[in-house]
Amino acid sequence: MSVDLDLGGRKGSPYTSTEIRACFLDYFASKGHLKVPSSSLIPRNDPTVLLTTAGMQQMIPYFLGRETPPALRLTSAQKCFRTTDIDKVGNERTLTFFEMLGNFSVGDYFKREAIAYAWEFLTRVLKLPGERLYPTVHPEDDEAPKYWSEVAGFPDEVIVRLEDNWWGPPGASGPCGPDSEIYYDRGVEHGCGRADCKPGCECERYLEIWNLVFMQFYQDLDGRRTPLAKKNIDTGLGLERLSMVLQGKESVFDTDIFRGIIDRFAELAHTTYGYNPKNDTSLRVIADHGRALVFLAADGVLPSNEGRGYIFRRLLRRAVRHGKLLGLDGPFLSEAADTVINLMKDHYVELALQRDRIVDILSFEEKKFNSTLSAGLYLLNDLIEDLQQHGQHVIAGEDAFKLYDTHGFPLELTQEVAAEHGLSVDVPGFEQAMQRQQERSRATATFTQGQDEQALAELLRRVGPTEFTGYEGITGSGRVVGLVVDGVEVENISAPQKALLVLDATPFYAESGGQIGDQGDISGPMGVFKVQDTRRPLKGLIVHYGYISEGHMRVGDSVQASVTAQRREDTIRNHSATHLLHKALRDLLGPQTEQRGSLVEPERLRFDFTSPRPLTPSELAQLDEQINRWIRADFPVHTTIMPLEEALTTGAMALFGEKYEDSVRVVSMGSSTELCGGTHCSATGQIGIYITIQETSIAAGIRRIEALTGRAAEAYLRRRSATVDALAARLQTQPEMLESRVEQLVQDLAAARRSIAQFQREAVRATAERLAQQAQNIEGALVVATSVDVPDEKVLRELGDMVRAKLSPAGVVVLASTFGDRVGVQVNVDAALTRRGLHAGKIANVVGQRLGGKGGGRPESAQGGGKNKAELGAALNLVAGFVRENLL
Repeated sequence: MSVDLDLGGRKGSPYTSTEIRACFLDYFASKGHLKVPSSSLIPRNDPTVLLTTAGMQQMIPYFLGRETPPALRLTSAQKCFRTTDIDKVGNERTLTFFEMLGNFSVGDYFKREAIAYAWEFLTRVLKLPGERLYPTVHPEDDEAPKYWSEVAGFPDEVIVRLEDNWWGPPGASGPCGPDSEIYYDRGVEHGCGRADCKPGCECERYLEIWNLVFMQFYQDLDGRRTPLAKKNIDTGLGLERLSMVLQGKESVFDTDIFRGIIDRFAELAHTTYGYNPKNDTSLRVIADHGRALVFLAADGVLPSNEGRGYIFRRLLRRAVRHGKLLGLDGPFLSEAADTVINLMKDHYVELALQRDRIVDILSFEEKKFNSTLSAGLYLLNDLIEDLQQHGQHVIAGEDAFKLYDTHGFPLELTQEVAAEHGLSVDVPGFEQAMQRQQERSRATATFTQGQDEQALAELLRRVGPTEFTGYEGITGSGRVVGLVVDGVEVENISAPQKALLVLDATPFYAESGGQIGDQGDISGPMGVFKVQDTRRPLKGLIVHYGYISEGHMRVGDSVQASVTAQRREDTIRNHSATHLLHKALRDLLGPQTEQRGSLVEPERLRFDFTSPRPLTPSELAQLDEQINRWIRADFPVHTTIMPLEEALTTGAMALFGEKYEDSVRVVSMGSSTELCGGTHCSATGQIGIYITIQETSIAAGIRRIEALTGRAAEAYLRRRSATVDALAARLQTQPEMLESRVEQLVQDLAAARRSIAQFQREAVRATAERLAQQAQNIEGALVVATSVDVPDEKVLRELGDMVRAKLSPAGVVVLASTFGDRVGVQVNVDAALTRRGLHAGKIANVVGQRLGGKGGGRPESAQGGGKNKAELGAALNLVAGFVRENLL
């Protein structure tokens, strides 16, 4: 049945991209498809890809049956981004950002209907000539050719079978299946001229415009495919390519999608598109990258040095460089943003809503990079010119790193400029230079600490103390009042700069009282700051130490501060447990027991206390039992602010050597009451469980307990339980019988060792007897020089002594044995022979040197050896000659 849709009164004239998009969505809505909005360029719940690369990505949970779709038939215009060909953008076909029109069936219709819809839309709605359309299929798909014949009348010989007609998952795993691509014949003038030219040829004649994917399988991480419970349809029709065909253009950049952007920048650069190939390339780069950057920023991607943020930054830097090539020396990307927003805001309403934020992000990053680019390009061009004059073709890694380190010129840009001049870059050399710089930075890190403190002192004088809001919760609003980089106050920072950040108010706890500082995120309208540590270097000033991971941040920005929840929760369990531990120790050992230090981390707690002796196993068990009773009692934790003297009269414990303010914070839980500024549970039951794992001495009269609570304690018990179960299974007994089973095995092992020792002694005696009988008489000295197989050097020495004792009247014994990668030598000489000029140490050295080593020792007994095993026989043969030459 023919479908005739309203195209905005423009029947018979070239369609605009806006009309094509609307026409597609309306057509499939008429076929019972629900229109769904484009998903974000940041994939939802899909860590396998950085950005949304296909229209079907938001459909994957429906295809896999993990979520219920809003309808079984869906249609969308999806924003897509592909990063594989960024370096190629600038030619007439390659894009990073594009729109994919799609229709989807979730277990509803399948191949025949998908083919029929595609053919009807292309030929009856868009009125493309059927004779210029060609389908391709996968060689193993026998159904698709049959349907193409039934629906469109294609004879089998016209349908091209291509091995790459298979759609794999956009990430490492996911739904997949064979596909059928529809090509548009642009005409012989675009072809290669070969007689066998057909769809799939690498020439420009046949342009793929639509891909019909038949989702039949799920592919796992190992590449194995299993049939899906329901068969699905996913199609992708490129809006840019379809616009090129319908508008009769030679390139997607000639369509209305891009010409508005290109013409605007051609005007700014005082040039005309289509007259200068080099300028045209730069205009295409700016058009593609500018459009992509606007959509990335709108979807929340911020510039950084990793992941999506790195892609953002790379596009922006490439666009800025091509702007320079066009003579655009001032900031121009805000122009790109407004041009793109005005062109596409009717369908993508988020662009207009976020216009100010998008422009701010692009302008800040562009201004920051502009000075870098100018200085870097000047130096790089000089470097390239010098290399070319000397006939060299590789930019040294050290030179590329100098551009990066001193001038902020990115490596990929150096590589791109070098490639344009026929040069390459020594990337391994660059990485080595980077590593050396990092080592130098670590060595000088302590130098900047003093500078940081000076800057922070001035900041504190100017803005006053920080308000701590972390007792009430782990999130809060604040304003950036200070930024310090390398000891200097700055007005703004951008990814990936390290910095010290100060807020007027923060929920982040600064390290003190044994409790480590919080970690988390501080998020502003234009960037995210990763807090790696929180400290109070100056009284009253809370400082966040970390780096900006995305975008940028300025003094004065309003931000949201968010502490890492799990880390804080684990820490407060351990901190509250130290209070209970302190109280339990004083109850157990007496009031003379005092705290002398503590460390409270998420993973564990450490508590130092006074005690003249170690705790017995029984006392440690009592300690654990008491603390866990208090935990199960679920005592509420109360905090009160009161004058110091009043707090002390109530019996609150103060820490030895600690200095307190006139007004103090008193923390009570059950019978424990202490002065403490840290964060705690709201009730002892939240600690979960307490386990002492070690009690040791750290100084005279000072003991240390290390313990676990909560999740860490549970994990510890699971590991111990798993170990017990594994040992019980290995020893073929029940866990409760493990101790007696092990005791029996220990006794059996001791008996076996005694038997082995007795056997070894008998074996050594027998070997000694045999070797003594083989002795060679050299001028009255009985000489044994041979290799033996013994387990270790101790047995080798014992065997040497035994052989010498059996040689009468006097003997020389040289025994060698291999131990791993070396040969060990033992030399024994009877005292009577030492008086005749023989020396065991000298013999050991002669043999050891021949083995590639050395030897030495006393006249009667010595050792030597070496690693040259091949010379063992020759080394032992030296002994007889040495005895003859040195015997008096």
